[in-house]
Amino acid sequence: MLEAFTPAWPTLTLSDIARRAALPLTTTHRLVGELCASGALERDGDGTYRIGLRLWEIASLAPRGVPLREAALPFLEDLYEVTHENVQLGVREGHEVLYIERIAGRQAVGVLTRVGGRFPLHASGIGLVLLAHAPEAVQLEVLSGPLQRFTDHTITDPDRLRRMLTQIRRDGVAVSDRQVTDDALSVAAPIFDAGGAVLAALSIVSKADGTDPARLVPAIRAAALGTSRALRVRRAPG
Repeated sequence: MLEAFTPAWPTLTLSDIARRAALPLTTTHRLVGELCASGALERDGDGTYRIGLRLWEIASLAPRGVPLREAALPFLEDLYEVTHENVQLGVREGHEVLYIERIAGRQAVGVLTRVGGRFPLHASGIGLVLLAHAPEAVQLEVLSGPLQRFTDHTITDPDRLRRMLTQIRRDGVAVSDRQVTDDALSVAAPIFDAGGAVLAALSIVSKADGTDPARLVPAIRAAALGTSRALRVRRAPG
């Protein structure tokens, strides 16, 4: 039932919920009442329902959610102050990036992503980093499945993409040049947990024209390294 709510449908009537969840109206009425009582749903004055703050409270306990965001935010803010470009933080959820923070520059290039939004792994800078460090089974599933083309520059050839992932692991950064939109370029780097596994990634998204990706690499590497260290300090035993 909670999955009936989406960015396109943030508020729903009882009938909407029943239809989208494929449930009888009487069952929906009972379950919605229970969800409202627990705070998972809230009822507006016009009788429609929306996701409640209780879910946000619970979600804030997820280790890849608020704790990661809090560790990364100072470095994201530094990146923004230095570049005045879009800066983003994301984690892998299955075959997609889930974006958990973003700072948008007023004069920066437009992006398709939003906080809480998802995007395929194979095109964006963050997605490429996360895919390069994903388990081999995940890489095989993504490479063998349909690879959506967003622009003429999107890499959809599995062999070429596989070589690119190898290069990302070797270089420690990913560059997505006009693969998502024709006017944007992103540079991304991985964030590591205490065990050395890639937990997340962050990126700078800039205008493709006139941007030298090499100029952004030192800053993005420093921010990713700083976030990795901050996470280790937060989780170290007191």
